[in-house]
Amino acid sequence: MTLITDQDALAAFCARQANADYLTVDTEFLRESTYWPILCLVQIAGPDEAAAVDPLAEGLDLTPLYELMANERVLKVFHSARQDVEIFVKLTGRVPTPLFDTQVAAMVCGFGESVGYETLVTKLAGVRIDKSSRFTDWSRRPLTEKQLHYALADVTHLRPIYDKLRRRLTKSGRERWLDEEMAVLTDAATYIVEPRDAWQRIKTRSSDPRFLAILRELAAWRETEAQKRNQPRGRILRDDALIEIAAHAPRTVDELARTRGLTKNMAEGWQGAGLLAAVERGLAVPPSERPRLEQRPELPPGIGPTVELLRVLLKMKCEDNDVAQKLVATVSDLEQIAADDNADVPALHGWRRELFGEDALALKHGRISLAIENGRVKVVPVT
Repeated sequence: MTLITDQDALAAFCARQANADYLTVDTEFLRESTYWPILCLVQIAGPDEAAAVDPLAEGLDLTPLYELMANERVLKVFHSARQDVEIFVKLTGRVPTPLFDTQVAAMVCGFGESVGYETLVTKLAGVRIDKSSRFTDWSRRPLTEKQLHYALADVTHLRPIYDKLRRRLTKSGRERWLDEEMAVLTDAATYIVEPRDAWQRIKTRSSDPRFLAILRELAAWRETEAQKRNQPRGRILRDDALIEIAAHAPRTVDELARTRGLTKNMAEGWQGAGLLAAVERGLAVPPSERPRLEQRPELPPGIGPTVELLRVLLKMKCEDNDVAQKLVATVSDLEQIAADDNADVPALHGWRRELFGEDALALKHGRISLAIENGRVKVVPVT
């Protein structure tokens, strides 16, 4: 079992893997008390060799690892890649490409919605995972043999999973489907949170533009502070406190101190100064420049039965083609298709349109109908 802690071993391992067709990759990290994830371990397996790289080893320069992740001749295979990729984007500014996400590939291949790694290991690798090290503290050293065995299993099991999913995609001709999905994951912008956009993460019932302008400034201030101090957003201030401040727009320390979850000391300290300045910036935004929530179009009366028919069609198409429904269309997509032939929803673009969208529009306009034959729903052309 290989744990890499010195420079020569890392350089030699990465040099050997630079000629591999693909690598399976996983990371272990901590994020409970920080804004940015703390990388604790990187597991990599080529077709013939696997190792764990210790980023916490004293004096270890990870440049050879970063260069390997940036090597566009080598495919990088992750399961549920987003958080792992986010770490590499933060450390290097680049997405490891090309990229293959086995969770997305499994959805394309009919394994259900957001299928878990453990399920794929059982079904495709034919083994069961030892879960006892799942919640271990990966920052503590030395790592035990049991921890390393658990960590490396995550990438060694990914090899047969990748092989079998790739063969299924090739056999079904769905490589293009996966390529469309990977476009989002390989866009560096997916992993960069701009403070100016942070307000969109906050769930609020109010759509008042004045309120939203203040909330935008408050959320941007909190995001900036969280990044600068490397603390979780909630440790700077909770969402409900931001919402209350945006609703009441306090302009003095005394008014601010009445906010639930905000102590008088906080109101009088650096948090209070930042919050009051953010409120003032929000109030100063001209009405024409205040943010507005995108309003979903009001659905025409009597559209419910059409949506239900589209649901049946979606379920039938996904079962017949062995693909997860969630990947093709949401309930909101169906409602928008029922109301508008040109709705800008994923289900009316790319492979989703070929699989479902065209027939959805045909069903909506009576060019096809649904019937039951031998206990199964089928599409019937209307003549």
